[in-house]
Amino acid sequence: MTKMRVLVACEFSGIVREAFKSKGHDAWSCDLLPTEILGQHIQGDVLAILNDGWDLMIAHPPCTHLAVSGARWFKDKINEQADALEFVRRLLAAPIERIALENPVSIISSRIRKPDQIIQPHQFGHGETKATCLWLKNLPPLIPTNSVSGREQRVWKMPPSPNRWRERSRTFSGIARAMADQWSA
Repeated sequence: MTKMRVLVACEFSGIVREAFKSKGHDAWSCDLLPTEILGQHIQGDVLAILNDGWDLMIAHPPCTHLAVSGARWFKDKINEQADALEFVRRLLAAPIERIALENPVSIISSRIRKPDQIIQPHQFGHGETKATCLWLKNLPPLIPTNSVSGREQRVWKMPPSPNRWRERSRTFSGIARAMADQWSA
């Protein structure tokens, strides 16, 4: 295995960053928010560091104006959607050899391109459902590692709260481990 410079874009939790770090990579997260897990984190605009010699980027752009779960509000957020889609385009066009962009089922599929893969947490050791799309560049689709039963929609059923968005945006640790294991080769 060759040590890679890994950028985890739009990640404040540090979950994916730490999965790659555990494999010996020089992994960094970048987000406008501070990190929750102390480590190599750049607090700022990820667009400013896309040209800094990364080998792999895992990007988690905010889904607030993209996810079809919020389709009833689309008519009121045309400008916000246009900005969000432009951000996604810039991430996908980054001068980085291998890219994975993650988002729920969203308008990225109809406005940019269809995802290469749709995964579920229950395929990676978590008894929950949350369809997660992956747009891949020079990376293979993830192979499920630990299919479990349960199939609860815990994330979708979370009650309203000031931190609901934060809890819903975290990457499941089993998915992060699979990314690090399978995309480190």
